[in-house]
Amino acid sequence: MHLGLIGYGNIATSLIGMLDTSHVTGVSVLVRPGSSKTVAPSATDLPVRVVADLEGFRATRPDLIVECAGHAAVGEHVPPLLAAGYDVVLASIGALADASLHEKINSAAEAGGSRLILPSGAIGGLDMLRTLSCASAVDVTYTGTKPPRAWAGSPAEDLADLEALEQAETFFRGTGREAALTFPKNANVVAALALAGAGFDEMQVALVADPQASANQHAYTVTSPNCTYAMTIDATASTDNARTSQTTVFSILQEILAYRVIA
Repeated sequence: MHLGLIGYGNIATSLIGMLDTSHVTGVSVLVRPGSSKTVAPSATDLPVRVVADLEGFRATRPDLIVECAGHAAVGEHVPPLLAAGYDVVLASIGALADASLHEKINSAAEAGGSRLILPSGAIGGLDMLRTLSCASAVDVTYTGTKPPRAWAGSPAEDLADLEALEQAETFFRGTGREAALTFPKNANVVAALALAGAGFDEMQVALVADPQASANQHAYTVTSPNCTYAMTIDATASTDNARTSQTTVFSILQEILAYRVIA
């Protein structure tokens, strides 16, 4: 299988280093024009080709495409690729909080006869949430707690003095849609829960910066007439990106391996 990647940041380079040559024979990476990233990570023996335009990317004929470049890249590249018949694994699922983009992506997939694949990312228990949502409305509350450095570069800097924190501070409370759109690099877990049945506008979200946190914690409760459960996950952050849990990369890898089996 030839794998296509949109984006060449921490997720992409970590993923390339995990790929087994028995499943993936080569990788094409779509980067922004003028990007200085042109070489393969040292941890892989796979041939990696870097291109800076969509047509050149399509010309490499990827069998499966993984987006891991952020919300702007989703809007720019994912609809035309889906419409052209490519299946896409979407890492930046928080982009689907934009209702108009979500509709555009669904229409493109239908037109192209393609699939949009949503990895679980850093969260678990989505199978139970989907099951309960089939029977009745569910009430979901989520709290995301990360070290202050994981919120650097986000609007959290305007809501809390991250460098001076001595104890945990909840700097945001709102709906899932508000969280996913306001914190696009930190709230893909929120989108995963919303799309599994919680609903972007129905679920309630709290975001916390905690100087004592040693991991990225995802805690949520689900209440329905048929079942109530709670889940707390402490996920190790990626080595080079404190915002991203390492399990996010593993979940994308799992989707690639599963696709290889069934394709």
